[in-house]
Amino acid sequence: MELAHSLLLNEEACSQLGEVQKAEFIFEWLRYLEKLLLATSRNDVREKQKTLVEQLLSLLNSSPGPPTRKLLAKNLAILYSIGDTFSVYETIDKCNDLIRSKDDSPSYLPTKLAAVVCLGSLYKKLGRILGNTFTDTVGNILKAMKSAESQGRYEIMLSLQNILNGLGAAATPCHRDVYKAARACLTDRSMAVRCAAAKCLLELQNEAIFMWSTDLDSVATLCFKSFEGSNYDVRISVSKLLGTILAKAIISKHPETAALRQSIRRVSLEEVLELLGTGFLRGSSGFLRASGDMLKGTSSVSRDVRVGVTQAYVVFVSTLGGAWLEKNFPVFLSHLLSLVSQSHPKATQTQIDAVCCRRCVSFILRATIGGLLGEKAQIAAAKDICQTIWKLKKVVDAVLSDGNLETRVGSTDVAASQHMLVCALQELGNLIHSLGTTAAPLLQDSSTGLLDSVISVILHPSISVRLAAAWCLHCIAVALPSYLTPLLDRCVERLTVLKSSPEAVTGFSFAVAALLGAVKHCPLGIPHGKGKIIMTLAEDLLCSAAQNSRLSAQRTQAGWLLIAALMTLGPAVVSHHLARVLLLWRCVFPASPKDLETEKSRGDSFTWQVTLEGRAGALRAIKSFVSYCGDLLTEEVIQCLLPPLPCAVDLLTQLSSILKTYGNPLKTPSVVYRQRLYELLILLPPETYEGHLCTILKELAADLTTPDIQVAASTFLLPPLCHQDDLLILSPLLQETDHKFIEEQLLLGNGVACGSLEYDPYSIYEKDVQGDSVPKPLPPTLSVISSAAKLFGVVCAHVGEAQRLLILEQLLNSMKHTKGARQQVVQLHVVSSISNFLKYVAGSKGSLGPEEMRRLALTLVMGALESPNPLLRCAAAEAWARLAQVVDDGAFTAGLAQVSFDKLKSARDVVTRTGHSLALGSLNRYLGGIGSSQHLNSYIGILYTLSQDSTSPDVQTWALHSLSLIIDSAGPLYYVHVEPTLSLIVMLLLNVPPTHAEVHQSLGRCLNALITTLGPELQGNGTSVSALRTSCLLGCAVMQDNPDCLVQAQAISCLQQLHMFAPRHVNLSSLVSCLCEILLDNSVLVNLCSPYLLLRRAVLACLRQLVQREASEVSEHAVMLAKDSREKLTPDANIREVGLEGALLALLDKETDQRLCHDIKETLNHMLTSMAVEKLSLWLKLCKEVLAASADDFLVLHLADLIRMAFMAATDHSDQLRLSGLETLLVVIRRFATIPEPEFPGHVILEQYQANVGAALRPAFASETPPDVTAKACQVCSAWIASGVVSDLNDLRRVHQLLVSSLTKIQAGKEALSHLYNESASTMEILAVLKAWAEVYIIAVQRHKNHKQTLKTTSCSEESIRNGSNSSDGLLDLVYTDLGTLSRLWLAALQDFALLTLPSEFASQLPVDGGAFYTAETSENAKLHYYNSWALILHATALWLTSTGFVVADPDEGTSNLSRPVTPTSMCQDSSSGASVKSPEDVYTDRFHLILGISVEFLCSLRSDATMESITACLHALQALLDVPWPRSKIGSDQDLGIELLNVLHRVILTRESPSIQLASLEVVRQIICAAQEHVKEKRRSAEVDDGAAEKETLPEFGEGKDTGGLVPGKSLVFATLELCVCILVRQLPELNPKLTGSPGVKATKPQILSEDGSRLVSAALIILSELPAVCSPEGSISVLPTILYLTIGVLRETAVKLPGGQLSSTVAASLQALKGILSSPMARAEKSHTAWTDLLRSALTTVLDCWNPVDGTHQELDEVSLLTAITVFILSTSPEVTTIPCLQKSCIEKFKAALEIKDPMVQVKTYQLLHSIFQYPNPAVSYPYIYSLASCIVEKLQEIDKRKPEDITELQIFQEGIKVLEALIIIAEEQHRSQLVACLLPILISFLLDENALGSATSVMRNLHDFALQNLMQIGPQYSSVFKNVMASSPALKARLEAAIKGNQESVRVKLPSSKYTRNPGNNSSIQLKTNFL
Repeated sequence: MELAHSLLLNEEACSQLGEVQKAEFIFEWLRYLEKLLLATSRNDVREKQKTLVEQLLSLLNSSPGPPTRKLLAKNLAILYSIGDTFSVYETIDKCNDLIRSKDDSPSYLPTKLAAVVCLGSLYKKLGRILGNTFTDTVGNILKAMKSAESQGRYEIMLSLQNILNGLGAAATPCHRDVYKAARACLTDRSMAVRCAAAKCLLELQNEAIFMWSTDLDSVATLCFKSFEGSNYDVRISVSKLLGTILAKAIISKHPETAALRQSIRRVSLEEVLELLGTGFLRGSSGFLRASGDMLKGTSSVSRDVRVGVTQAYVVFVSTLGGAWLEKNFPVFLSHLLSLVSQSHPKATQTQIDAVCCRRCVSFILRATIGGLLGEKAQIAAAKDICQTIWKLKKVVDAVLSDGNLETRVGSTDVAASQHMLVCALQELGNLIHSLGTTAAPLLQDSSTGLLDSVISVILHPSISVRLAAAWCLHCIAVALPSYLTPLLDRCVERLTVLKSSPEAVTGFSFAVAALLGAVKHCPLGIPHGKGKIIMTLAEDLLCSAAQNSRLSAQRTQAGWLLIAALMTLGPAVVSHHLARVLLLWRCVFPASPKDLETEKSRGDSFTWQVTLEGRAGALRAIKSFVSYCGDLLTEEVIQCLLPPLPCAVDLLTQLSSILKTYGNPLKTPSVVYRQRLYELLILLPPETYEGHLCTILKELAADLTTPDIQVAASTFLLPPLCHQDDLLILSPLLQETDHKFIEEQLLLGNGVACGSLEYDPYSIYEKDVQGDSVPKPLPPTLSVISSAAKLFGVVCAHVGEAQRLLILEQLLNSMKHTKGARQQVVQLHVVSSISNFLKYVAGSKGSLGPEEMRRLALTLVMGALESPNPLLRCAAAEAWARLAQVVDDGAFTAGLAQVSFDKLKSARDVVTRTGHSLALGSLNRYLGGIGSSQHLNSYIGILYTLSQDSTSPDVQTWALHSLSLIIDSAGPLYYVHVEPTLSLIVMLLLNVPPTHAEVHQSLGRCLNALITTLGPELQGNGTSVSALRTSCLLGCAVMQDNPDCLVQAQAISCLQQLHMFAPRHVNLSSLVSCLCEILLDNSVLVNLCSPYLLLRRAVLACLRQLVQREASEVSEHAVMLAKDSREKLTPDANIREVGLEGALLALLDKETDQRLCHDIKETLNHMLTSMAVEKLSLWLKLCKEVLAASADDFLVLHLADLIRMAFMAATDHSDQLRLSGLETLLVVIRRFATIPEPEFPGHVILEQYQANVGAALRPAFASETPPDVTAKACQVCSAWIASGVVSDLNDLRRVHQLLVSSLTKIQAGKEALSHLYNESASTMEILAVLKAWAEVYIIAVQRHKNHKQTLKTTSCSEESIRNGSNSSDGLLDLVYTDLGTLSRLWLAALQDFALLTLPSEFASQLPVDGGAFYTAETSENAKLHYYNSWALILHATALWLTSTGFVVADPDEGTSNLSRPVTPTSMCQDSSSGASVKSPEDVYTDRFHLILGISVEFLCSLRSDATMESITACLHALQALLDVPWPRSKIGSDQDLGIELLNVLHRVILTRESPSIQLASLEVVRQIICAAQEHVKEKRRSAEVDDGAAEKETLPEFGEGKDTGGLVPGKSLVFATLELCVCILVRQLPELNPKLTGSPGVKATKPQILSEDGSRLVSAALIILSELPAVCSPEGSISVLPTILYLTIGVLRETAVKLPGGQLSSTVAASLQALKGILSSPMARAEKSHTAWTDLLRSALTTVLDCWNPVDGTHQELDEVSLLTAITVFILSTSPEVTTIPCLQKSCIEKFKAALEIKDPMVQVKTYQLLHSIFQYPNPAVSYPYIYSLASCIVEKLQEIDKRKPEDITELQIFQEGIKVLEALIIIAEEQHRSQLVACLLPILISFLLDENALGSATSVMRNLHDFALQNLMQIGPQYSSVFKNVMASSPALKARLEAAIKGNQESVRVKLPSSKYTRNPGNNSSIQLKTNFL
């Protein structure tokens, strides 16, 4: 293929290729040439132009295929437009000659067609340059058309379209001729030709004025004719043509010349609408014929014309645009509604017609109002619709008020208004639904009276209108949940008052049912009590039904409808009424068969009508119960449901005889009864009606084989039984399209009604399958068949085999015995039943039964496989495969495949070949690659042959589809066939005419399956792989150019697959530009351009995948495309300005398909996450524009924008937008709270937005705001206060006041809150308020605490104290005023939470009325809200309790506002009765256990969804609790409780990796150990006081381990703590555990530095370990000491890393601190443990000393300073006998000696410091040996420094520290030795003094040394004057030096001494002292 990439065709390479490769090669060259020509310079092109033209023309003569000819023509045109044009006339002549040629052979046809395409392309590109040649060309083409076949006509029309496009106005002379030709083609028998003609005429009308003036009527009539017998594509194209022309007629600017003005008639809007109306009502027939038909009373408008005209209406309005519609809406509305009024009785003479017309009108309204108008205009439209409803109502009222009953009932006016009202009400409902809460002002506007108008028509005489009004109320309630409860109340009230009006009973029961159906769409629900009211009302209606025969039927229906709708509220509500419902259910059926017989003999027609209505209603109510309350279906309830079932089935068998007796009036009720019973049985487990299976089966068989309907309505029965993918090969109507709502009626066929609400009023409360549109149940006669077929599957699978055999034989016979159309209907029903049966058996893994069964099933399915109905063949192929799946026997499956194979070989008819080829594919799909590869070869072979049968596109389509299934299921087995299959696909793609789009679609599916099979291998670089890849890409390119939208969708999905597997090889820029072109083409008028929903879905699915990987590239390519193709782009979607992102946002406004919208959102999210930083300004601009609808890119710089956007959203009418706005505000506060304000230091950037935040929050606290908005606002309030942005109390008060107002509102508890929503909504609001207060209180306490600490650590000036307390204490003061109330409410909430989290077995103990803030009935819903808020409330409560110290009762507590049964009375206040007054101790204990219980319950079984916030808050609450003595004493005294808590904390540490949670847990552990210590101390103290006189020996031992020292796991606090600490330490330092490291003892590892978090955890664990001995008895302490020492020293050893500057790592510091704590423990000195401790401590010291010794011959790089410090801690903190034994002492001294020899100066400094502290140790036994061994060494070192003079600051430090050690020795030394030491020291010091001259030139180090020496001499001189004098006397040189220094330095000493930094802060000592304060 590389050879194809050249400017001229490589003819040599081309000639060597085979036929298929040659075609590929040429196509690839043409593709390349198109790009190359545009990139090559004009001169280069001219050089080669002659050869190129010759090559292209020779290709033209070689019969090129459709895609090739299109590209060829394009290239010729580009070539002439870039190069010279002189030879173009020659080329045109050649083309014309080819067209004139008399050769009519099929082989010559492609050349002729190619010539036609070339002419079109040349004229399009070169236009007027070609001058007047066009008249001959057009004449020639038109002449050729007379004898052309369909492909020719198709290409000629498209070519003429191009010619007209290129020539523009210059083509006027030919307009009439072209018009005439296109007219003929517009009604061509080939649909593709009709589409092409429509495109041609659409181009023509741009210039041909006559089309939209003088000839307007005939053009319209022509379009109506074209709609007759049309398909979806034709309706799309022709409606676009008609709509555009009519729009043009209205808006066109007429020529001003007088002559022209006369010949053109002006057309008014009324005329245009009349024209469209005529088409809608009369179709294509002229007026006269139509009137004749009307006299005969036969309908003449076929559905396809009506649907076509409907689409034309939408195009017409969309072309004129939103602004036009806004202005002319009233006229347009009244015209549309008149289409279904009585003035045109024809449109609505049968119910079927009426339903279909209503659908069309609704579609036009929805597509125009919903798609073109903005919010304000939509609200205005709603007002207009409302006015119309009022007008229509007045007409009805006038008729109804007429006293004469006769005229009243039969009045045409009432009937006239009904369909208009239905359309108006449905659109009003849809409109409000789409506006959501934005529609609130519309409903509040009293002048419109919207609600009144809707409610008033609920009493309309027509049932359709009553239902439509009820549905409209449903939509209002879903859009505005706050109206749900008031509307429900109003309807229930009207129903109760008007119980004696039949219209009111049905109308208002519909309304109540519709409103109940809305509850599941409103998260806030309705008050629980409404269920009871409705249940009572329903019972009342059912009980009073018999009282008045005029109302019996209505009341019965209403009663059961209400019960059925009530079930949708779910188990929580229904459980309370279940017993009453079951009782009613039992009473509605006779108790025994005998009673049924009696009934039969007694009743009359009317009573039977009422009875059947009641029983059908009861069945529907139970079905509703089973569907919506599955959780209540216990064994017990099922037993209660069963008794009436036998009787219900008995009645089923009697229906036919009852029907014979009473005739027609019972026909519909009996069908409805059947259908309801079947529906219920489908849902119930078959075991429940086991005894009646055979009876039911017989009835089903009768229903299916003797149907009432004579129409084969296959389109609603079969699609669910076919595989979704197979439906693609049938009509596009079965696929999802934008016009499905109206196109459905064509699918069902002329005799069958569309679905509509009046066919089944019960569906008004159901959740509609298709999003939000009104439910569309089918007529009972149809739906009963569908239910019967479904139930047949279930029942047949459960009867005995003999019975099953019998029934199948019966079905087969009934099929044989019927004839003609009737037989088709029966066959359809039988096949769908068998399919259901096989599907059910396959799903439940059942078996089919004996051999005979297989034969019967096979015969039934086989017949259908060869049925003329394609849908039936499709279902049969699926059943065929299911049969093989159920039998599950290889031989049988192979047999089936063989049958199909043989049929395909022998049959010649289309039906057999299509059916059996799909059967083969289905078999493969279910049984993955049947049999051997040999079988596979033969199947593929036969399908190859069929797919090349160009005589029948259908056969090709089905065979290729089947092939795609085989490729999918064969998997790797298919590899060997990939190459031949791919070349077959490419060959067909290049040769199948574009008119056969369905073949191309199947080819696309095959290509997709092949790409999936190849998968990631497509990335390879081998020759074969790259050839395959090129073929795949080539195939995609051919499909992308196909005019059919679904083929383009396939191409995009193939490219998407390729991009996934081999992204490098997909050209992103061309793919993105292709996607954007389709998208933008559509975004102009979504309802028109590329009408194919599936194409738009494919585009977005692909975009979504692309932006996940390469968002910025995709975005750039889109903008590049927009810049390149300026002329193509509509101004509407301006990617140049708003980028792809903006175009997608605009698309969101217009798209209604949910899946598409989801993909758009996902794509935008991916783009946002990957590009927000680079393109921030653009994103903010887009978001702001959307909300208003009305540089250095970091968010801080756009903070004002962000806050403004959040403010706009938070104060909008739409509740969803308000929630998003508040959420945004919350994120902004959390993100930016700490960002400083650059211009005003000391302030934060958010301070300036206080007013905005306050203003955004205020509306959310208004009384009418929904609870969810208030709850979110509370969260924002607390975040704002807690953020610390505002420090001024007065400013804080504004937001604080909002919280105070909400606190006042909720104090009254659950009763006082809004009755609009479910009680759980009130719970949500109350808890949100309490949680917000809790957060504020926690932060206030924290700030107060921090403030106190800062006061302690810094002595602040008065002013700073005043300012500081302003915010820290001030906030606490603010909260403090409400703390009494809050604490009570918090405790109540916690008690509620504790009750709700009890396991289900304690349910009986829960309070009957619920808790403080929830009601018992809504407890399930309330749980969620408690889960979201309990943690912070718990923390706040714990803080409050600790602030009172558990000591004083709050003064407010006696007076409680919470006067309910379950209030915190039991916990926190005296009961007024005084009967059971609790002591304060008991109250505290209760509270303590409440907090502890909730915490432990939560922490011990952490759910996976437990948030970090909850866990942290819970741990902090425990910390707060244990901060005060009383709770600590409770824990200390109850050891089991302590152990349980420790185990829970251990579990938290194991399951949660977060360091902050682990640290918080360790803090609680530390507090528990402190509590235990305090308890042990207290017991020891009291024992000593009690037994003061007794002998010490007799005191009992306190603490763990008692007298034995044993610690029992599970019973020991110390053991539990050790487990936990070991867990922490070993996680951070696995080396501490020999088992983990796999070595018995200490293993040499390099010491390591832990992360900051790790160090903190280890340090905390060590502190806890060091506290443990104090909890033990002396014996117990001996047990734990080895472990503690091992771990502490282990940490020291593992983390003793050398740090710069001799610092100690934080873990080392912690281990030394812990070591000091352990060593100085009183247990070391206690009598009973002293000896053991001494031994253990010596061992520990030995371990430390051993750290120096290399292990395994390797030397560890441990930090000597850390180890020396550890030795020093031992020396100073233990009793002398531990360290003074000679061997240890000697070892220690050696370590110090060695350290002094180390070159590292910092080690020397530290060593001196440590020795300094040892030398000063008061006990000589300890210190003297060190002095003796090391003093002389130190003196030598100092003299050495003295000799070579220090050079840098560190040596200076060493010297200073050494001198300090000597000075300390002098102080300790005995009198007689002191003089010697002073005599040593003085010369050293004096030697560093400098005289006057030297001082000036000395380095800073020497100068500092001089100062230091002088200062020390000044101190020593007076102290030891005699020695001083002696030394001076004996050494005159020294004396002279000293005097010189003093003299020369006197002045500077005076100046410098105070400022010398070494006097105030000698060395780095202070920091070292801080680090080593453990000594």
